[in-house]
Amino acid sequence: MTDHQKIHPVDVEAPAVVAGSPTAPLMPRDSSRSDKSDPAHQPQGIPPPYRRTIPVNHSKPPKRRGFCCRCFCCTICTLLVLILAIAATVGILFLIFRPKIPKYSVDRLSIANFTVDTNSTVNAQFDVTVTTRNPNKRIGIYYEDGSHLSVLYDDTVLVKGAFPSFYQGHHNTTVVDVIMTGQTQMGSSLITSLQAQQQTGTIPLVFKGDVPVRVKFGALKLWKIRFRVTCDLVVNSLTANNKISIRSSKCRFRLKKLF
Repeated sequence: MTDHQKIHPVDVEAPAVVAGSPTAPLMPRDSSRSDKSDPAHQPQGIPPPYRRTIPVNHSKPPKRRGFCCRCFCCTICTLLVLILAIAATVGILFLIFRPKIPKYSVDRLSIANFTVDTNSTVNAQFDVTVTTRNPNKRIGIYYEDGSHLSVLYDDTVLVKGAFPSFYQGHHNTTVVDVIMTGQTQMGSSLITSLQAQQQTGTIPLVFKGDVPVRVKFGALKLWKIRFRVTCDLVVNSLTANNKISIRSSKCRFRLKKLF
């Protein structure tokens, strides 16, 4: 009967170990694993093992708001509150008083003097009747000093005047007579055009009024504003001591600016 043989792999490159010879330990018996990482226990000539340095991310402290930033935010908040308060006040006044725009018209124009000398200088005096209407039932208007009135022909000022100061009550109509005088230099071509239009009886004029006023809401008297009135007129003549007829009159009104 055939004997079964066991075959063991043998490393042919490894040196042969003589039976009975002691084998050297892989580590000294008195050493520990931690000695391998201690540079004092490293054999001379052998560099220490490489250790990779892991970067540490340091979190940045949160930024603090500066003094200027806080002041800016407080200013913006204050302005917003102020704007909202003004808007609410205006809205309440509008709902209570229901303001309406005043109306103006030039109803009569008479000429006391209108002469042209040899130097093309015009001397004139107009008597103008202006009607003012306040349609508001709870709003009064104070017309104050510092007004400017003028009558122009082709952008040339012929006469100037001022609106009287007075108080116009609620739902009131007031007729004002204004005397306006002036002296101006006109070109020969402009005088020729004026004379031709006077022959046809259609002379275009522009009446302008710039009047400072204060509006009174009930017992509350507001700040000063300016009324700007512009009326486009067409008259039949500019001859002195002649009956002047206003053929057409169209007025526009707007607020100029706040003081």
